[in-house]
Amino acid sequence: MSYTKLSVSALALAAMSATTAAARDQISIVGSSTVFPYTQAVAEQFANTTGRPSPIVESTGTGGGMQIFCEGIGEDHPDLTGASRAMKASEWATCQENGVTDITEAMIGYDGLSLAVSRSNDFAWDLTLEDIYLALGAEVPVDGEWVENPYSKWSEVNPDLPDTDILVLGPPPTSGTRDAFVELAMREGCKETDYVANGDFDKKWVKENCSRMRTDGPFIEAGENDNLIVQRLEADPNALGIFGYSFLFENMDKLKGVSINGVEPTADTIGDFSYPIARPLFFYVKNAHRGVIPGLQEFIEEYMSEDAMAPGGYLEERGMVTLPDDLRAKTQDAVINAASMEPKS
Repeated sequence: MSYTKLSVSALALAAMSATTAAARDQISIVGSSTVFPYTQAVAEQFANTTGRPSPIVESTGTGGGMQIFCEGIGEDHPDLTGASRAMKASEWATCQENGVTDITEAMIGYDGLSLAVSRSNDFAWDLTLEDIYLALGAEVPVDGEWVENPYSKWSEVNPDLPDTDILVLGPPPTSGTRDAFVELAMREGCKETDYVANGDFDKKWVKENCSRMRTDGPFIEAGENDNLIVQRLEADPNALGIFGYSFLFENMDKLKGVSINGVEPTADTIGDFSYPIARPLFFYVKNAHRGVIPGLQEFIEEYMSEDAMAPGGYLEERGMVTLPDDLRAKTQDAVINAASMEPKS
């Protein structure tokens, strides 16, 4: 498959748009800890094949990455940000206010929000979304009342689960993984409780009341470094962790996935969305930096290449679930040719 490169005039226009006199010689990337290992793999491949300096890739979390990305145009600001959710309308507005007006959105693949436990834990874990909410929600229904979460053991949530303390390590509020987990697991699990399912509650009520994670001990914010969660799970066989599928995939010798509604997190179940908490992954690029930051366009082309994105490519080898052929081709064309994303509202 071949692609049309940006025209000389388009590159010149981008160069004029970037308010910088002298471009730095390294690409700067921030964003999601889930997207980080994929972007790092592309950065290594890019450096190996071009001889250019390897891009600087920082794991700041999706929210933190968006904040930094949207601060402005020029060599003092990053060129790309990775995201484990789509850009929010508020982030789009911040970008626009700060002159970051021409952005390309790239959906790069799919990921499962994996719950995992140490292989030394011999219980056959299978949670429902309701189990997850009752274990981790700040407020839950008890005997027909909406109260602060009183549960300390998994067996109190569901008698079929182990009689062990609830201990789940997960991402902080700045993480796109946290945002997606709240949306796909917490709110949906809350809606499955009899209290909410049989009550007269609208989406606004669910969003306001079912989004808070408990802060009394059973849920621990473990920061943006998912490798630390893996280490904690190894040290405590009764602890569960929440992170992107790539970290489970890369640590299968140490960890095992927790089934959700009877479905294990695998490339196939994430790709067909039968796994209940699957999600798309993204990166965002400032088009004003193309043609100004040396190698940026070539880096984007490497990221969008079949070697990287296609089934059997090196991103799949890192645990990414690839896009269907037609969507992948459409994405590659749009991203390489700097298609501007639609306004978020």
